[in-house]
Amino acid sequence: MQNNAESHGQSPQIDPDEAARDRLAIRDLLENWVIWRDSGDWERFATVWHDDARMNATWFRSTAAEFIVGCKRAFDAGMVAIHSLGATSIDLLGSRAVAQSRMQIIQRGTLEGIEVDVTCSGRFVDALEKRQGRWGMVLRQPVYELDRMTPVHGAQPLVLDRELLDSFPVGYRHLAYLQAKSGLPVYNDLPGTRGEAISALHAGLSHWLGGGDDSCLG
Repeated sequence: MQNNAESHGQSPQIDPDEAARDRLAIRDLLENWVIWRDSGDWERFATVWHDDARMNATWFRSTAAEFIVGCKRAFDAGMVAIHSLGATSIDLLGSRAVAQSRMQIIQRGTLEGIEVDVTCSGRFVDALEKRQGRWGMVLRQPVYELDRMTPVHGAQPLVLDRELLDSFPVGYRHLAYLQAKSGLPVYNDLPGTRGEAISALHAGLSHWLGGGDDSCLG
Protein backbone atom coordinates (compact mmCIF):
# COMPACT_ATOMS: atom_id res chain seq x y z
CA MET A 1 0.00 0.00 0.00
CA GLN A 2 1.58 3.28 -1.12
CA ASN A 3 1.19 6.18 1.30
CA ASN A 4 0.24 9.67 0.12
CA ALA A 5 3.52 11.25 1.15
CA GLU A 6 5.41 8.82 -1.05
CA SER A 7 2.99 9.32 -3.94
CA HIS A 8 3.75 13.06 -3.92
CA GLY A 9 7.50 12.51 -3.93
CA GLN A 10 8.02 13.44 -0.27
CA SER A 11 10.43 11.59 2.00
CA PRO A 12 9.04 11.69 5.54
CA GLN A 13 11.68 11.61 8.26
CA ILE A 14 11.47 8.31 10.10
CA ASP A 15 13.22 7.40 13.31
CA PRO A 16 14.07 3.72 12.70
CA ASP A 17 14.16 2.90 16.41
CA GLU A 18 10.75 4.44 17.03
CA ALA A 19 9.34 2.74 13.94
CA ALA A 20 10.65 -0.63 15.19
CA ARG A 21 9.01 -0.05 18.58
CA ASP A 22 5.76 0.91 16.90
CA ARG A 23 5.75 -2.19 14.71
CA LEU A 24 6.41 -4.38 17.73
CA ALA A 25 3.57 -2.73 19.67
CA ILE A 26 1.19 -3.23 16.74
CA ARG A 27 2.10 -6.90 16.33
CA ASP A 28 1.61 -7.42 20.07
CA LEU A 29 -1.84 -5.80 19.83
CA LEU A 30 -2.87 -7.97 16.88
CA GLU A 31 -1.82 -11.14 18.69
CA ASN A 32 -3.58 -10.09 21.89
CA TRP A 33 -6.80 -9.55 19.93
CA VAL A 34 -7.14 -13.24 19.00
CA ILE A 35 -6.11 -14.63 22.40
CA TRP A 36 -8.23 -12.30 24.51
CA ARG A 37 -11.27 -12.53 22.24
CA ASP A 38 -11.28 -16.32 21.99
CA SER A 39 -10.59 -16.86 25.70
CA GLY A 40 -13.35 -14.47 26.81
CA ASP A 41 -10.96 -12.00 28.47
CA TRP A 42 -13.29 -9.09 27.75
CA GLU A 43 -11.68 -6.50 30.02
CA ARG A 44 -8.32 -6.81 28.32
CA PHE A 45 -9.92 -7.32 24.90
CA ALA A 46 -11.45 -3.84 25.23
CA THR A 47 -7.97 -2.31 25.53
CA VAL A 48 -6.95 -3.14 21.94
CA TRP A 49 -9.51 -0.65 20.55
CA HIS A 50 -9.83 3.12 20.64
CA ASP A 51 -13.15 4.39 22.00
CA ASP A 52 -14.47 5.32 18.53
CA ALA A 53 -13.34 2.09 16.84
CA ARG A 54 -15.55 0.04 14.56
CA MET A 55 -15.69 -3.65 13.70
CA ASN A 56 -17.09 -5.33 10.60
CA ALA A 57 -17.71 -9.07 10.28
CA THR A 58 -20.08 -11.52 8.62
CA TRP A 59 -22.63 -11.14 11.41
CA PHE A 60 -21.77 -7.71 12.81
CA ARG A 61 -21.15 -4.14 11.63
CA SER A 62 -21.04 -1.53 14.38
CA THR A 63 -18.86 -0.09 17.15
CA ALA A 64 -16.14 -2.08 18.85
CA ALA A 65 -17.93 -1.64 22.18
CA GLU A 66 -21.09 -3.25 20.76
CA PHE A 67 -18.98 -5.97 19.14
CA ILE A 68 -17.51 -6.90 22.52
CA VAL A 69 -21.01 -7.17 23.99
CA GLY A 70 -22.08 -9.41 21.09
CA CYS A 71 -18.99 -11.61 21.42
CA LYS A 72 -19.56 -11.99 25.15
CA ARG A 73 -23.20 -12.95 24.58
CA ALA A 74 -22.20 -15.58 22.01
CA PHE A 75 -19.36 -16.87 24.20
CA ASP A 76 -21.68 -17.23 27.20
CA ALA A 77 -24.19 -19.08 25.01
CA GLY A 78 -21.52 -21.67 24.16
CA MET A 79 -20.52 -20.60 20.65
CA VAL A 80 -17.07 -21.89 19.70
CA ALA A 81 -15.01 -19.75 17.32
CA ILE A 82 -11.23 -19.85 17.15
CA HIS A 83 -9.05 -17.27 15.38
CA SER A 84 -5.41 -17.73 14.43
CA LEU A 85 -2.85 -15.46 12.78
CA GLY A 86 -0.10 -15.95 10.22
CA ALA A 87 2.14 -13.45 8.46
CA THR A 88 1.59 -9.73 9.06
CA SER A 89 2.45 -6.73 6.86
CA ILE A 90 2.39 -3.22 8.37
CA ASP A 91 2.35 0.09 6.48
CA LEU A 92 3.40 2.72 9.00
CA LEU A 93 3.23 6.49 8.55
CA GLY A 94 3.72 8.61 11.66
CA SER A 95 0.96 7.95 14.17
CA ARG A 96 -1.11 5.86 11.75
CA ALA A 97 -0.73 2.34 10.45
CA VAL A 98 -2.53 -0.16 8.25
CA ALA A 99 -1.88 -3.83 9.02
CA GLN A 100 -2.80 -6.89 7.02
CA SER A 101 -2.56 -10.25 8.78
CA ARG A 102 -3.13 -13.69 7.36
CA MET A 103 -5.87 -15.24 9.49
CA GLN A 104 -8.02 -18.32 9.86
CA ILE A 105 -11.37 -18.68 11.62
CA ILE A 106 -12.73 -22.03 12.77
CA GLN A 107 -16.34 -22.06 13.95
CA ARG A 108 -18.16 -25.12 15.26
CA GLY A 109 -21.90 -25.56 15.02
CA THR A 110 -24.71 -28.02 14.34
CA LEU A 111 -26.72 -28.45 11.14
CA GLU A 112 -29.66 -30.86 11.06
CA GLY A 113 -28.24 -32.64 14.08
CA ILE A 114 -24.76 -33.01 12.56
CA GLU A 115 -21.82 -31.30 14.28
CA VAL A 116 -19.68 -29.40 11.76
CA ASP A 117 -16.59 -27.24 11.62
CA VAL A 118 -16.28 -24.33 9.20
CA THR A 119 -12.75 -23.20 8.39
CA CYS A 120 -12.45 -19.78 6.74
CA SER A 121 -9.13 -18.33 5.56
CA GLY A 122 -8.45 -14.71 4.72
CA ARG A 123 -6.93 -11.55 6.12
CA PHE A 124 -7.59 -9.13 8.92
CA VAL A 125 -7.15 -5.61 7.55
CA ASP A 126 -6.79 -3.04 10.32
CA ALA A 127 -6.53 0.72 10.59
CA LEU A 128 -4.59 1.64 13.75
CA GLU A 129 -3.64 4.93 15.34
CA LYS A 130 -1.26 5.99 18.09
CA ARG A 131 -3.00 8.35 20.50
CA GLN A 132 -1.36 9.70 23.65
CA GLY A 133 1.39 7.13 23.22
CA ARG A 134 -0.94 4.12 22.83
CA TRP A 135 -1.65 2.17 19.67
CA GLY A 136 -5.23 1.04 19.21
CA MET A 137 -7.54 -0.18 16.48
CA VAL A 138 -9.74 2.30 14.64
CA LEU A 139 -11.22 -0.24 12.23
CA ARG A 140 -11.02 -4.00 11.74
CA GLN A 141 -12.26 -5.37 8.43
CA PRO A 142 -11.86 -9.09 7.74
CA VAL A 143 -11.29 -10.11 4.13
CA TYR A 144 -12.79 -13.54 3.43
CA GLU A 145 -10.99 -15.53 0.74
CA LEU A 146 -11.71 -19.26 1.03
CA ASP A 147 -13.75 -21.54 3.27
CA ARG A 148 -14.99 -25.09 3.69
CA MET A 149 -17.32 -27.09 5.92
CA THR A 150 -16.64 -30.58 7.26
CA PRO A 151 -18.55 -32.88 9.61
CA VAL A 152 -16.72 -33.36 12.90
CA HIS A 153 -17.48 -37.09 12.58
CA GLY A 154 -16.55 -37.68 8.96
CA ALA A 155 -18.81 -40.64 8.30
CA GLN A 156 -21.96 -38.55 8.75
CA PRO A 157 -23.59 -37.37 5.49
CA LEU A 158 -24.08 -33.63 5.21
CA VAL A 159 -26.66 -32.21 2.80
CA LEU A 160 -26.76 -28.43 2.33
CA ASP A 161 -29.40 -26.18 0.80
CA ARG A 162 -27.53 -25.33 -2.40
CA GLU A 163 -29.63 -22.28 -3.17
CA LEU A 164 -28.93 -20.76 0.24
CA LEU A 165 -25.23 -21.67 0.07
CA ASP A 166 -24.81 -20.07 -3.36
CA SER A 167 -26.53 -16.89 -2.21
CA PHE A 168 -23.43 -15.94 -0.20
CA PRO A 169 -20.06 -14.74 -1.55
CA VAL A 170 -17.71 -17.61 -2.35
CA GLY A 171 -15.06 -16.52 0.17
CA TYR A 172 -17.30 -17.10 3.18
CA ARG A 173 -20.37 -18.95 1.94
CA HIS A 174 -20.02 -21.92 4.31
CA LEU A 175 -19.40 -19.66 7.30
CA ALA A 176 -22.37 -17.51 6.32
CA TYR A 177 -24.52 -20.62 5.83
CA LEU A 178 -23.77 -21.91 9.31
CA GLN A 179 -24.34 -18.51 10.88
CA ALA A 180 -27.59 -17.93 8.99
CA LYS A 181 -28.88 -21.35 10.01
CA SER A 182 -27.97 -20.43 13.60
CA GLY A 183 -30.22 -17.38 13.39
CA LEU A 184 -27.57 -14.70 12.93
CA PRO A 185 -27.97 -11.89 10.39
CA VAL A 186 -25.28 -12.20 7.71
CA TYR A 187 -23.92 -9.41 5.52
CA ASN A 188 -23.59 -10.27 1.86
CA ASP A 189 -21.19 -7.57 0.63
CA LEU A 190 -17.92 -8.16 2.47
CA PRO A 191 -14.57 -8.02 0.65
CA GLY A 192 -12.84 -11.07 -0.75
CA THR A 193 -9.72 -11.66 -2.81
CA ARG A 194 -10.90 -9.62 -5.82
CA GLY A 195 -13.63 -7.19 -6.78
CA GLU A 196 -15.01 -3.75 -6.02
CA ALA A 197 -15.30 -4.23 -2.26
CA ILE A 198 -11.61 -5.02 -1.72
CA SER A 199 -10.52 -2.28 -4.14
CA ALA A 200 -12.62 0.29 -2.27
CA LEU A 201 -11.26 -0.92 1.09
CA HIS A 202 -7.63 -0.54 0.02
CA ALA A 203 -8.27 2.85 -1.58
CA GLY A 204 -9.95 4.18 1.56
CA LEU A 205 -7.23 2.88 3.86
CA SER A 206 -4.48 4.33 1.68
CA HIS A 207 -6.12 7.76 1.76
CA TRP A 208 -6.65 7.56 5.52
CA LEU A 209 -3.05 6.49 6.11
CA GLY A 210 -1.87 9.57 4.24
CA GLY A 211 -3.87 11.90 6.50
CA GLY A 212 -7.48 11.62 5.37
CA ASP A 213 -10.28 11.81 7.91
CA ASP A 214 -12.09 8.78 9.26
CA SER A 215 -14.77 8.99 6.56
CA CYS A 216 -12.19 7.39 4.25
CA LEU A 217 -12.68 4.18 6.20
CA GLY A 218 -16.27 3.81 4.95
